[in-house]
Amino acid sequence: MAGEPCRPLVAFEAEDLGHGNQVVLSRLSLALYPGERVALLGPSGAGKSTLLGALRRRLDDSAAWCPQQHGLVPQLAVYHNVYMGRLTEHSTLANLWNLVRPLAGPWREVSELCDALGLTGLMRRPVGRLSGGQRQRVAIARALYQQRELFLGDEPVASVDPHQALRLLALIEARHATLVIALHQRELALSHFDRVWGLRDGRLVIDAPTHELTLADLDGLYPDADASAETPREDRSLPMPDPEALPCARGRP
Repeated sequence: MAGEPCRPLVAFEAEDLGHGNQVVLSRLSLALYPGERVALLGPSGAGKSTLLGALRRRLDDSAAWCPQQHGLVPQLAVYHNVYMGRLTEHSTLANLWNLVRPLAGPWREVSELCDALGLTGLMRRPVGRLSGGQRQRVAIARALYQQRELFLGDEPVASVDPHQALRLLALIEARHATLVIALHQRELALSHFDRVWGLRDGRLVIDAPTHELTLADLDGLYPDADASAETPREDRSLPMPDPEALPCARGRP
């Protein structure tokens, strides 16, 4: 009925998440709603992968998944690695035949994805012969090929330059109504997402819309933020562009 509150796709209420007896995230409470585009931030070891794993288990087949370590088969071609995103949709016989002679429909679909991701001409190349950035794009292509409304990504743009990251995020956004993506690029979090979940020291310390946050708020997630702030500007690595200068700044004039 009109006026009824939107139900979350998944919710955690004061839950401990971890591995076996090891608690990584303590008393976690949050909810993911349809249409939200969430940036997941925090230092290495804060629990981002643990949270994404829990979301993946609860959302099951409704979510496309792009893991941090790519999960590709080095000996197989780009085409076959992407095709594996929808392996269960075909019979065993069709999948075996596809190894020898690619099926016309999937070949066309994967080719279109590869063109969009800058992998033109690499369909038959074994993944083990690709660069790190190319393997990252193959992993994204496999997730996109699943054609699901929700996308979960564990640092899917970590191995590419800032301009490539913008292109890849635009492709992901165009194909998925709901996103949860782990990032380290804080500027991208503010410019391309609606909400930020910030983890530190095993706890959720930020759960807020991006229009309520600043870079200073996000810097507080990182233990070395104060130390880097004292570093002379000329000694710092090149920063990402300012959020206001990025194209398609979400929720900004």
